[in-house]
Amino acid sequence: MKSSHTLRSSAGWNQVNEDECRHASQVLEVVGQRWSPSILLALARGAERYSDIMAVVAGLSARMLTLRLKQLETAELVARTVVPTTPVMVRYHLTPRGDDLITALQPIAGHVQRWEIDGGQSTPSS
Repeated sequence: MKSSHTLRSSAGWNQVNEDECRHASQVLEVVGQRWSPSILLALARGAERYSDIMAVVAGLSARMLTLRLKQLETAELVARTVVPTTPVMVRYHLTPRGDDLITALQPIAGHVQRWEIDGGQSTPSS
C-alpha cells in the first residue's frame, strides 16, 4: 500500500493548479450542501417536476427545495424549463455540467460505501 505522501506527490496531483482547486471548492460548496446531492440524484434518475423531486427526497421541505434548485441553477448544474401549458408547467433537468458531475461523484459514493465512519474513526468495510 502506498503512503499518503506518495499519493500526494503523484504525477496527477502535480498537474492540478490553484485555480482548479478554487473552482473545485466552489462546486463542492454547492454540491456539499444538505439536500443538493439528493436533488441531483433525483434528477439523474428521471424526476422532472417539483412534485416529483419532493416525492423521492424524503424529509425535504418545499422551501429548501426551492432554495437548492435556485442554487443549482446558478451553478449551471440544473436547468429550469417553463412549459407554456394551462396551468404552466415547470420542468427541471441536469445540464451537461450537472450530468458530468453526477458521473464524477460516483467514485466518491463508492468511497463512502467502502469506508464506514464509526465514532470518528474510519474503517474499511468488507
